[in-house]
Amino acid sequence: MKKRTTTIVALIVSVLILFGCSSKTTVESDLNISSAPDWVNEGNQMLGDEDGRLFHGIGSAPAMGDFSLQKNAADDRARAEVARMFSSYLSIASNDYSASASQGDQLVNEQAVSRQIDNMTQINLSGVKIIARWQDEDTNSIWSLAELDLDHVQRTLDKAEAMNPTLREFLTKQSNSIFDRLTGVKQ
Repeated sequence: MKKRTTTIVALIVSVLILFGCSSKTTVESDLNISSAPDWVNEGNQMLGDEDGRLFHGIGSAPAMGDFSLQKNAADDRARAEVARMFSSYLSIASNDYSASASQGDQLVNEQAVSRQIDNMTQINLSGVKIIARWQDEDTNSIWSLAELDLDHVQRTLDKAEAMNPTLREFLTKQSNSIFDRLTGVKQ
């Protein structure tokens, strides 16, 4: 089981490094929807720019006959994409913490760290905002853009009383550098 977990984490790290190798904060589009806003064509992203360190998730929903249901489905899918990216980010942060703690002769209970990371993921996802929507006039599909700001994550960490203090301190000090390393952006 541990070997499988290590393999999965290595795969996630490899994929994120590939995404982070570019110094641009935009992603080339393969959708090419000419009338769509740039964010639809650019897709899911971790952005580090003058607006901060952001997780952007894109979701869409086809025409359903019920506009409210369609809009909610697109919003939920966009939030799910942010959750997926944020969860991968926290997995890497958790691995960095475990490696750091083991080098410093601290005992690390990986299960406890994993539970705390999972709890933090759930708490922070309540801070995901829908910041834009777009409806394709040709297909009537609705697209939503969800955003989570790393500053929100930092504020949540400051209030996480049940978290292991050394883990909280590590994440407070290292979250920006981990994010920057993954996106390839220097701030």
